[in-house]
Parts: sequence; C-alpha cells; structure tokens
Amino acid sequence: MDIEFDFKGDPLGGVISNYLLEKSRVVKQPRGERNFHIFYQLLSGASEDTLKKLKLDRDFSKYNYLSLDSATVNGLDDAANFRTVRNAMQIVGFMEDEVQSVLELVAAVLKLGNIEFKPESRCNGFDESRVKDKNDLKEMCELLGTEQTVLERAFSYRTVEAKMEKVSTTLNVAQAYYARDALAKNLYSRLFSWLVTRINESIKAQTKARHKVMGVLDIYGFEIFEDNSFEQFIINYCNEKLQQIFIELTLREEQEEYIREGIEWTNIEYFNNAIICDLIENNQNGILAMLDEECLRPGTVTDDTFLDKLNTVCAEHQHFESRLSKNSKFLTDHSLPHSCFRIQHYAGKVLYRVEGFVDKNNDLLYRDLSQAMYKANHSLIKQLFPEGNPAKVNLKRPLTAGFQFKASVGTLMRNLQTKNPNYIRCIKPNDKKAAHIFTESLVCHQVRYLGLMENVRVRRAGYAFRQAYEPCLERYKMLCKQTWPHWRGPAREGVEVLMADRQVPTEEFAYGRSKIFIRNPRTLFFLEERRRRCLQDLATLIQKIYRGWKCRTHFLLLKQSQVVVAAWYRRYAQQKKYQNIKSATIMVQSFARGWKARKILRELKYQKRCKEAVTTIAAYWHGTQARVELRRLKQEARNKRAVTVIWAYWQGTKARRELKRLKEEARRKHAVAVIWAYWLGLKVRREYRKFFRANAGRKIYDFIIQRIMQKYFLGLKSSMPSMSPVDKNWPARSYLFLDGAHTALRRIFHLWRCKKYRSQFTEEKKAVYEEKLEASEIFKDKKALYPSSVSQPFKGDYLEISKNPKYQKLNSTVDEKVLLADVVNKINRANGKGAARIFLLTKNSFVLADQKTGQVKASVPLPDLTSISVSTQKDGFFALKLKEGSASAAKGDFLLSSEHLIEIITKLHRTGAMAADGDQLNIDISDEFLVQFKQDKVCVKFVQGSPKNGNGVSCKRKNNRLLEVSVP
Repeated sequence: MDIEFDFKGDPLGGVISNYLLEKSRVVKQPRGERNFHIFYQLLSGASEDTLKKLKLDRDFSKYNYLSLDSATVNGLDDAANFRTVRNAMQIVGFMEDEVQSVLELVAAVLKLGNIEFKPESRCNGFDESRVKDKNDLKEMCELLGTEQTVLERAFSYRTVEAKMEKVSTTLNVAQAYYARDALAKNLYSRLFSWLVTRINESIKAQTKARHKVMGVLDIYGFEIFEDNSFEQFIINYCNEKLQQIFIELTLREEQEEYIREGIEWTNIEYFNNAIICDLIENNQNGILAMLDEECLRPGTVTDDTFLDKLNTVCAEHQHFESRLSKNSKFLTDHSLPHSCFRIQHYAGKVLYRVEGFVDKNNDLLYRDLSQAMYKANHSLIKQLFPEGNPAKVNLKRPLTAGFQFKASVGTLMRNLQTKNPNYIRCIKPNDKKAAHIFTESLVCHQVRYLGLMENVRVRRAGYAFRQAYEPCLERYKMLCKQTWPHWRGPAREGVEVLMADRQVPTEEFAYGRSKIFIRNPRTLFFLEERRRRCLQDLATLIQKIYRGWKCRTHFLLLKQSQVVVAAWYRRYAQQKKYQNIKSATIMVQSFARGWKARKILRELKYQKRCKEAVTTIAAYWHGTQARVELRRLKQEARNKRAVTVIWAYWQGTKARRELKRLKEEARRKHAVAVIWAYWLGLKVRREYRKFFRANAGRKIYDFIIQRIMQKYFLGLKSSMPSMSPVDKNWPARSYLFLDGAHTALRRIFHLWRCKKYRSQFTEEKKAVYEEKLEASEIFKDKKALYPSSVSQPFKGDYLEISKNPKYQKLNSTVDEKVLLADVVNKINRANGKGAARIFLLTKNSFVLADQKTGQVKASVPLPDLTSISVSTQKDGFFALKLKEGSASAAKGDFLLSSEHLIEIITKLHRTGAMAADGDQLNIDISDEFLVQFKQDKVCVKFVQGSPKNGNGVSCKRKNNRLLEVSVP
C-alpha cells in the first residue's frame, strides 16, 4: 500500500496494490487453518433479517467450503469484526446497495460449495453429471439474478469454439466439481480485486501533484507444510525474489558502494540465492516455464508428465532433488516420495507434491460459466465477468496462474527498486503458535537463512552513516566560522575544514569520492547536538534582532503618536479659550441690546395707548348715531308689512271659495261616469256569461302558470350568481315541476359564463395556465415546494435579457427565442458550494453562462437530456442527467439549485417533449439519486437537519462518492 503525504506529514491518500490472492483457500484449506474470515464474520455477525435476505444459516457445518476444525478461534470475535467491516465500508464511502451486492456474492460463494453432482449414464455410453439437490442452486441463482436452467447447463456441458465451429461436450462428475470450484475461486478473486479498486477510488489523493510517498508491503511468509502444493511453491518463489532484492540492497550494493567510493574494504562472503530464482523463473529451463509448456502442449497432460519433464531438464541442478531423476542419487532416500520433488530454498529444503500442479496452473474457467455469469441481472456480475459478453468472444487461451504471478512479482520488484526500502525482519519463536516458548534451534535457523549474520558483519565493519558533500556541508556549515554563512570553495574542502574545526577523530570518518562516511553513530549524534545548539543560538540571535526592531518601531510609533496628541491638544485648548471669550462678548452684547430694546418698547407702548383712547371715543360716538338711525328705519318697515299681510289674507279667502266650487262640480261629473261604467259592465256580463263559464278553468290555469313562470324568471334574474366559473351557487327552485328547466338553465348558464371567461384569455395567458396545469400533474403531492409555487406566476425571463445591456453579448450568441432566463447555482462536487450561472432555455437547447462575464460555459441540445432528478423536500436542487456517449456528457451531469425550480423543470418538460418528437422527459422525484461527474458517480442524499449559520439549505461533501444536502 502506497500512502501519500503532504509537506506537513499529513496523509493525503493512498493506493492499494493486489499482487495475487490465495484463491485456492476458498475451496480447500490446509489442516488447522480456516477459510477467509469474511465467511465466518458474515454468519456470526449479520442480523437475522440480513441472513434471511441472503438465504443463509448461522450453522457453519451446513457449508462445505468452511473448515470446521478452525471455525472458532480463541480471542477472535467474528461478530464484532463483522460490525467493524460494515462500519469501515461506510466510512470509505460504499453505498448501501454496493454493500448489499458484496454480501450477496459472498453468500453465493457459500451456496456454490453446497452444490453436489451425481453421475448419469447416456445412451452413447458416456457419463454426464446432474445436480443432486437443486434447492441450493435455486437460491444461488436468486442471489445472482440468473436463470437456473442456464447455470445448470453450464455445470453439465462445455462448449469449445474453433474458428468457425462449436463443439459441445458433456462433463462428468469430476469435471463438474472442477467447474464449480473454478467458478467459486474466480468469483471470490474478482470480487476481491473489485473491492481493492473501489477502495482506491475513495482513498486516492485528490491533488495531481506528486508528494512524498511511503509504501508498506505485507509479504507472504515462507511456507513449509506437511503437504506443499502449487500455492506454497509460488509463495516461496516470491520470498526467494524478496530475499534476492534484500541481498542486493543490503549486502552487495553496500559493499560495492565502499569500493566505488574508494573506501578501504575487506569483502564479506554471503549466500546469493540468484541461482534458486533462476531455477524457478528461467524463461527456457525454469520450473514455471516448463509448467506452462506442459499446460499448453497438445496430447495427454498430467502431473506425472510434468514431473518427468522436470527430472529430464533439472536433474543436474544442485538445488533440485527428485526420486526419479536420471542420476538416481536419491533412489535410497525414502523421505522423497515418487510423485514429489524437492527444492533447496534459502530457508531450507521444501518437499512439493506435484498432484494438482497442472490444474491449478491452468486455473481455467469454462466459457459457458463466464457467459452464464454475464447474463445475470446482478449489478456487479457483469463487471466481474466481462469476457462472458457474447459480442466480445476471445478465442485465445487465458494466461496461466504461474505466468500471472511471475508478472506480478516482476512488477513488485521493479516497484521496490525505485524506492528506498527498509526491512522489518520477524522471527518466529516456535512452531506451536503459543506465547512464552522460545525454540533456540528454530530461531538460529531463521537467523542463518535470512542472512542476518552477514548483514550484521557488513554493518559492523562498515559505516553507519553516509551523505554527499553538498547536503552535508549545507546541514552542518553553522558549526564552523569559516564555512558560515557561505562557503565559496568546493564542497569536499568545506567538509574537511568543518571536521577539522570540530576535532573529530580521523578513525571515525572517511572521505569518499562523492560522499563522507561516518563510522560510529556517536559522531553523528555529536554533530547533531552541536547543530541543535547552534540553531538555538541562531534562533536567539534572530529573536534579539527582531525584538530590537520591534521595540524601536514601537518607540517611533509612540513618539509620533505623542506629537500628534500634543498638537491636537494645543489646538483644542486654543479653540476652548476662543469659545469662552466669544461667549462672554456675546453675553455683554445681549445685555446691552436688551436694555436698549426695552427702553424703545416703553415709548412705543405709551404712543399706542394714546392712539387707542382717541379711537375708542370716536367709536362710541358713531355707535350712538347708528342706533338712532336704526330705530327709525325699523318703524317704517313695520308699517309697510302690516298692509301686505292684510292683502294676503283677502286673496287667500277668495281662492278657497273658488276651489270648493270646482271640487263640487268635479264630484258630480265623476259620479255620472261611474254609473255609466257599471251599466256597461252589467250589459257585457249578461251578454257573455254563457261563454265565460265554459273556458274559465283553462284560462285561469294558463294565467296562473304564466304568472308563476314570470315570477320565477324575474326572481332568477335578481338572484343570479357571479360570473366566476368556480362559483357553484345557484338559486333554489320554488316549485317541483320546474326541476328539469331549473337544471337545464343552470347548465346553460355555467357553459355560457365559461365561454365568456375563456374569451378573455390571450395566447400568452393560455400558455401560462397550461404550464401551471402541467406543473400540478408533475409535482402535486410529490414535492413539498410545490404548494408555495402555485400563487407565483411563471414569468419566464427574470433577467429581461433582451432589454438589459449587461447581457447584450450573451443574447447575441443565442439564435433562438429565449423561453426562460434565470440565475442558478452550479454545485461543485469537491466542496458542495455553488457558483452563480445564467440559465437560458430555448426551444432546442439550454445554455449555462457565467453571471459576471456572460461567457457561455455549456450549451446542451434538449434531445441529449434524458432525465431530471429532484428531491421530495423544500429545496431547490435538481440534477440534469445527460445521455451517455453524447458530446454534451463529456464533463458529466449538472447539479444545480434555483429559487424557481418548479417553473424551470416544467418548461424543460414541455420544451423537451416538443424537441424529442413527443418523447416525454423522465422526472425522478427521490431523496437519493446518482449524478455522473466525469468518470465518477456521486450520490446526492437529502436529509432533514437544522440549518447552519442561519442559512436554509446546505450542501456538504461527505466523501468522494457522497454529497449530503441538509434541508430544514
């Protein structure tokens, strides 16, 4: 695992490299060992509901792939470890559906081990296999989402394809079990590789710049079991390669460096295991090369033929031993069986049994099984088995396991050679895996074969520290006055002057051609201690100079401030003195002016009283004269009015007498007219009495009906409801026989007022109401923001883009009519913050432009828009999802937020349907949806929460695969 650090030493991210998984452990475990931990953790720690969904049982004995003798380990809590695994997956950023998919595949591997086969004879004499109990097969197919018949046929038949031919052969029981185990191993191995890739996506460093990297390599331990097979062979091969690079980097290269630098050195002998690595990995005569050659050659290939070939080619090799080798020197060695060979590794001799070498190296997964897996509906299976795609059939033979592991080891060696490795050697104290037991012979054996003795001798005879002259001088130059602060000559001479000045003994160091070598760590510690003291002195000097500068600056600032304060105070004192003198002068002036004004006032008041006395006397005189004249005029007026009243009374009496005469005459004429009218009526009644009695009933009925109808219509006219189409009021009918007419009139009146109401609409108003109606169909009872948008009219152009001179350049770039213009926020996936963008919608596309400059950032045709995702809550976030493979989808989907979300999505829905020839745009309303950002899919999750910093809706990045939107 490579961990990347920044300049402060904080980890930024990392990358995990998987070189080879021991997938044979899935189907078979060595004695005393268990299968992979996840199987036991799942059965022990999962809830009953989870186990029910996965169709599993807690009993380990029900699964053939689990080793029962090591199912439980003391001090290991599988249930707690399972909870830790689930929590770790959540922290890394796994989605719930991804976790469920992984657990389903793990359960499928367990179910796969329970599938058993029985032989069945055919008419042609060949045997074929059939599944004994189809219950486990059915449950596994349900977990993987594949058809049971397809997978059952893949276990019973194998299809071999040539150039233009296909041959289908039956599988016997042994071959069926091999196919089952191969599928289980590949399924688990590919799931493990997918997990490593998925974790790398979450923990990788976000910055592109390369920083300090530290790698941690967890290597295989050297394995020597009672029964060693192909897995132990390749693991021990990896240990040989690691031992070889350890020898090269710690023993050979260090001694060569002393010779290269001209340091006097006595060579120390050590064992170089390159000859053992060549025995295994030689491209022509190596064991892996011969194993691949046996797997690829035609004819009958068995483990015995492979062993015969090893006996033929490697018999003379000093590190290879076999009972059947040509030199027959091991014929009497009864510890070496006939079907085995022995290799003398650097850690000792290991006996390998060749049984299963060819099959395990082939690691062949039949094409029928790959295609059956590819047909599954499971979300992960298609990614794990891409070779099962019928459109991409590859007729080449797959690479062998040995070749893949050899390539992985080569990659690991190249990676280690580019680094500066440090080794931690672990010594195994005993073979019993118990504490407080120390086996001396075992420890001595490990110390010998690990080369620790040679390494200690090289370290003891050599130099503990070495460094180039330039960095050494740069680090320790402050220890000498001649080299501090700058040395003008060559770096080596500066180092020599430095070491002479510090009086370091000559036997403690040596000068090489490009480096200085220090033998004892005490010398290095001495230099580091002196450097630390010098750095403290330099820090003190810097602090002294800085503090002096700071105090001088503070004093000058205080002095300047004192001058300013004194100037302001003097100004204030003079202003205060001037104000006092001015106020005293004004006070004296006011008193003088007051005395003078009061004197003038007294004189004016005396003159005014004299004038008022004369005016009062004249007024009284004129009043007396006026009252005498008034009394005279009133007497004359009373005399004239008395004559007028007497004349008026005479005229009234005369008029009343004439009126009485005229009324008497009118009464006589009226009496004559009344008597004549009664006489004529009597004659008419006598003449028509016989006709009136026959038709009176009908005429009275018609007259009453007519009067009732007239009264009904007049009442209806006076109580008519309003002209609003939503007004459901209607006057009640007064008679039962008017019920039909009453209902018909109500319907006619409603249709008439609806027509009058519609005739008032313009085309623009009709379009607005149609948009409102479509918004109701999309969002009513689905989006919490919809009720607040009902009363808001759809304005469309909120920016007045055609009139605003600020957007004149942007308006000129859009050829079509703008249906909607508004400011939205484009959400950044890195931090969840929004950037203001102008959103323009036309009949055929939508445009995103920068709000400040008006520059077009993106222009997307509406046919490339596949769907829109919004939440059910009161936020304004929405995601525009683009068609995969289109030019617009190169940078991924758009995650936006707007205050006019209902109007924007409604207009997009209407316009998108017209642009796509009637295909409706999909509106997804959910609190959790995925958004494609370039190559990564990010989940946007809406949760209820309290707003932070007074804001409403807040968006926060949880990890690389999750954005959380908190809605109050």
